Amino acid sequence: MALRLFFSVVLASFSVIALALPPAALADETADAIQQNIDSLKNEIDQLTIQLNNTISQKNTLQSAVAALDLQIKKLTTSISLTNAQISQKDSQIKKLSGNIFDTQGNINSSQGGVAETLRQLALQDDMPVMEAFLGKETLSGFFDEATSLGALRDGLQNQIEQLSSLKSNLVSTKDTATQKRKELATLQANLASQKQGLAAARTSQSALLAQTKNQESSYQALIADKKAQEQRFENDLLNYEAGLGLSVAAGSLPPVRPGTLAWPLDSIHITQYFGNTDFATKNPQIYSGHGHTGVDFGASPGTRVLAAAGGVVLGTGNTDTTCPNASFGKWVFVKHPNGLSTLYAHLSVISVSQGQSVSQGSVVGYSGSTGYATGPHLHFGVYASSGSEIASFPSSSCKGKIYTMPVGDVSAYLNPLSYLPAL
Repeated sequence: MALRLFFSVVLASFSVIALALPPAALADETADAIQQNIDSLKNEIDQLTIQLNNTISQKNTLQSAVAALDLQIKKLTTSISLTNAQISQKDSQIKKLSGNIFDTQGNINSSQGGVAETLRQLALQDDMPVMEAFLGKETLSGFFDEATSLGALRDGLQNQIEQLSSLKSNLVSTKDTATQKRKELATLQANLASQKQGLAAARTSQSALLAQTKNQESSYQALIADKKAQEQRFENDLLNYEAGLGLSVAAGSLPPVRPGTLAWPLDSIHITQYFGNTDFATKNPQIYSGHGHTGVDFGASPGTRVLAAAGGVVLGTGNTDTTCPNASFGKWVFVKHPNGLSTLYAHLSVISVSQGQSVSQGSVVGYSGSTGYATGPHLHFGVYASSGSEIASFPSSSCKGKIYTMPVGDVSAYLNPLSYLPAL
């Protein structure tokens, strides 16, 4: 009876809950075709990125601006095709894994049936006393033959249990892989929604640019000149307001200067202006009031997704163009991080978060554009000492009766983003 109880416990320990997943198979040639399409689309995107960066670096003319938008729209369209191909690939992989899980579950059920049958046979032998078994055989050799068969049954049972254990291990591993693939699929589907939003933003920006300039270079240059004039007046307003704030950076509130404290806010990095007294800032003191550039500018065509540089909480969002068009940050997002830093994302075409929302590193906070003071599409990325900065409201001198609401800070609160971003 003890032997029967032991093997009953062993059988119970290997019980497995069946997974209600349909069987599926993926032909190798289909998988190869999907992968070839993915590789081709990736190569096309790489080539478009090079062309786009070259175009952004060219002289700021209406022709180059329109060409950059055309390339960005083509790049986003190709990216959508790539994501759809990757979704198809993940679907196929999940179906294949589901088929493997279904087959393995069937093998486990069959193996369990074999173990149960062997246990029944062993239980019958175990219940028969040795003397009764001996006397029940006509010859001594018959008794030993029976004993040999019993040993073979026990050896077979051990093999069946080992096979069952291996099948269960394979099932768990395959199930874990399928779960990971489903997470990857969900990420791809979210990226696809993002890319479609970016494409819509790029097309909107292109239509707005052509409507504003009526496809005339002179109108485009007049628009750029107006932005420069508005920015100069805005900087004076901001400087006067910040001088009376009385903000200061609390001692010991900043993390150590270390590359990689923050992540890049874009998937592709192309710096167009650095922090501080850059050549552009020095040549345009009327714009920067002698204080230099307060962030880092990245070339980014309208519709490029903008990512949170670290986890944190959105302190606020806004659009300075509703106060005074072409003067300041345009559409902006300000995120406070738990490490004593806050980050600004400005000149956006679309804002994707709201005040009070928690964001994780790498999540989409918006899409790049050229709102506010931007003579070309780009992302202005600023890093602030949280203790020396805040979101405040102050009046505009160039747009009488209007009030700006945006991030401000003590001069010491403006930090060089490259002190915390990954090494170039």
